[in-house]
This record gives sequence, C-alpha cells and structure tokens, in this order.
Amino acid sequence: MIHEVDEALRAIFRADVVAGGQVAVVFDAPTRDWAAKVNAPTVNLYLYDIREDMRRRERGLLNEYDERGAIVARRRPPRYFKLSYLITAWTKRPEDEHRLLSSLLSCLLRYEALPAERLTGTLAELGVSVPMTVALPPPEDRSFADVWSALGGELKPSLDLVVSVPVTESPVYPAGPQVGEEGVRLGFSDSSREAPAPAAPTQPMPGGANLPLYGARRTGIASQVAEERAE
Repeated sequence: MIHEVDEALRAIFRADVVAGGQVAVVFDAPTRDWAAKVNAPTVNLYLYDIREDMRRRERGLLNEYDERGAIVARRRPPRYFKLSYLITAWTKRPEDEHRLLSSLLSCLLRYEALPAERLTGTLAELGVSVPMTVALPPPEDRSFADVWSALGGELKPSLDLVVSVPVTESPVYPAGPQVGEEGVRLGFSDSSREAPAPAAPTQPMPGGANLPLYGARRTGIASQVAEERAE
C-alpha cells in the first residue's frame, strides 16, 4: 500500500511538474552522504513518519453481501494511516530549487486527494478517496528541525506532504444463518416431562375382574419421585 502511494506521487510529479524535463523523482533519505552524490536536478520524497489517523477511525462492523443480497460476513471498517513525506528540491542553485518547490506546491494544491486515475493495485480496487494535505504545521510532538538532525544534514527548504491511506486488512466474521419469514421455531425436550405413573398393583377376583390393591407400594421412577415429593 505504501509503494502504491509512492507510484501515484511519482506519476503526478512527472506528469504535472517535470513533464519532459531532466528531473529525477526519488525516495531516498536525504542524508549528507546522499546529497554529496546528487549531480542532476532531483525531487526527493522522503517518507519519514507513519502513524494512524485517529480522526478517521470508525466503530462497528461492515456487512458483506452475496449475489442474493444476504449478509454472509462482517468485517471492520478501513483504518487510515498518515504517510508523511519530506519533499525537497536539489539543484546547483538555490533559485532553481525555489522555482521547483513552487511548481511542486502549485501542483499539490490542485488536489485534495490522490487522483483516482493515478491509483494502482489495492488502492484502485478499493474505490475510496485517499486524502492528502500539504504544508500544514507539524504536530506538537514533531518538528522538521528534528528530522534534519536525525538525518545528519543541514536544514533545507521543504514541503510536508501527508497522505491518509486506507488499510482494509482485518478479521472476517462469518454471519449466522438468515432468519426466514416463518421466524424462529422453539421446542422443548421430552426430558422435561415426567414419565407416566405405573399402574397400581391389582388382585384377581372371582369372575375374572382385577381390582386395584390399595396400600401396595408402587414401583418405577415416577412413583419414587411422587413419594419423595410427598415426604
């Protein structure tokens, strides 16, 4: 995703700023050793900071649908990360560097987001905006002088470009079965029902009739439960 932003920025500058000119667009760290080797007009886009854009974080889950329009899974919304580039111009004369920086600033001010026609790979497939800002004051916890000190070079005129790029990598949660129009059926297990009580013992009588023998002890689980409840 970072390399796709690099390619989009390179394409913008080559088309709108250095069209037909002998100006290189690189992403190297502008250290003192690197600067000593520059022998041609160069635009340097140094990626010096990556952090999440907390203002764009969303809560909840996004639904994924199949061809029938049914929800089949859910995932988290994209999270945006700010890519901060330190843009500098390198020529033999300061006047030429200022002229090149002016052209770069005018180019970037035309866009509030990376042009859709310049996006490639996953950024093009997402179809969402990739916003960017240029030359805003740096956060309180960071200054450009600190960046140059870390690089070991001398302070140089530069533009600060921040691109908020979406990242969609997140767990996928499968959705449960869809509830139809008939609703949800609830049932009860037979285990909650008591077994029928066994018949009382009988005593044969003349004529073939069987009369219940009262006072006899019943057998079976149900009779035991009944006796325990009586006690």
